[in-house]
Amino acid sequence: MMQQAQPQMMPQMPQAQQGTVPPQVSSGNLMTPAGTVLPIGFEQSYVENILRMNLGKVGTFYMTYENNSEWNAKIFRGVVEAAGRDHIIISDPVTGQRIILLTLNLDYITFDEPLVYEYPGVIGNPARPESE
Repeated sequence: MMQQAQPQMMPQMPQAQQGTVPPQVSSGNLMTPAGTVLPIGFEQSYVENILRMNLGKVGTFYMTYENNSEWNAKIFRGVVEAAGRDHIIISDPVTGQRIILLTLNLDYITFDEPLVYEYPGVIGNPARPESE
């Protein structure tokens, strides 16, 4: 007696829709499970975003370099030209030389002028009382 071969049931895989492109999502924006992009409406408070709001201002950047036989710490002063997630680009106001600093080595930054800063719950730059 010969048995007839029974068709095997294979689980069906969902097929991708042809021509569907996921939406562009800016850094920091939220995306729902359905694929809708929700803009936050403000820059999140990360160093690179604060620096981007203050392009063109002169800052003093205090950096630390571990295991460096020449120098452990170094100070850079320059105009903020750009900032990314892992780097800051400044230029020397005198020579025009551009320097890329890695935020990995950043300790802190000082500015001699007020900063532009927006964050939920903070209204602009609070005025400092005049010294008497």
